[in-house]
Amino acid sequence: MLSVIVPVYNVEKYLDRCVQSLVNQTLKDMEIILVDDGSTDDSGSLCDDYARQYENIVVVHKENGGLTSAWMAGVKASKGDYLGFVDSDDWVEGDMYQIMYEKALEKQVDMVCCGLVKEFEDKTRTHTYLTDRLEKGYYEKEDIIQKIRPVFLCDGSFDSRAIPASRCMKLYRREIMEENMKYCNEQVSIGEDLVITFACFMDCESIYTFHDYYPYHYWINESSLTGKHDSNYIRKLITLREQLLYINEEKQSGYDYRQQILNDFLFLTLMCIKDEVYKNREESHGKVIKNVAKICESPQVQEALREYHMPKLMLSGKIFVFMMKHKLYALMFLAIRIVFS
Repeated sequence: MLSVIVPVYNVEKYLDRCVQSLVNQTLKDMEIILVDDGSTDDSGSLCDDYARQYENIVVVHKENGGLTSAWMAGVKASKGDYLGFVDSDDWVEGDMYQIMYEKALEKQVDMVCCGLVKEFEDKTRTHTYLTDRLEKGYYEKEDIIQKIRPVFLCDGSFDSRAIPASRCMKLYRREIMEENMKYCNEQVSIGEDLVITFACFMDCESIYTFHDYYPYHYWINESSLTGKHDSNYIRKLITLREQLLYINEEKQSGYDYRQQILNDFLFLTLMCIKDEVYKNREESHGKVIKNVAKICESPQVQEALREYHMPKLMLSGKIFVFMMKHKLYALMFLAIRIVFS
């Protein structure tokens, strides 16, 4: 049996679209766990209505604790041999879980991966697609060691994870998920999915990946596109970095991911600087440049700059790293304005 866990928080506008995509799955031997994370709108009562209407829906009500605590509560309440996840403003194709679950059973794998399509509230925007960077197929333990481990977080260039972090693009064998939930740190508020996916991946002895298969629809509304400037962004990335390094040391998997973790962190730092330049509308350009300097001169970023090794880095990436290393912050400000405009 398969369990699909849906964290729910103040999504009354979108919840029915999500739930209907699940109750109408061609796979019937599955349970749906709706976790009401202390919603203050009608989401919680809607969950109860669905449970009365559909016998395979289970509802968990809890105090608000955030996304990670919600899906973890769903795991604890579930019974399936395999676990899937859907965020409550997203939806899935009607045969997604039958196709993925049957492949999990056929190959007896620890993890099954698919792609997603980004759906924008702004209908003038074009759909974009996200999938892994692997060839379609079955990877047993030796394949994982040779073909995925060396590029799991970074293949030597920016933004180059072999398998996307999102838990919603995967099925996990229950035992692996339960064993690794202990690595989920409530202090991590950016990259929560990467923490659990990274920890689970390190224990996987078999994986199946679908390529050019995008049954998961990821909803992006205007608020998530524009967003607010977050002055603590770099601190949150550092917390993620430290948790990944902790998992790497704690699990002693026989492969050291430290270099990949630092490379990935350096890319995320550049995204943080881009966020600072574009979203900080309250401060002057001079103050924004000083904030960029503060980000670049943090000890964790300096360590990543000293130790990074990305032989596949494109020229633009090399230029940004050069500017970061040589404290050319005003020039970086202008370059970001030009490159990312």
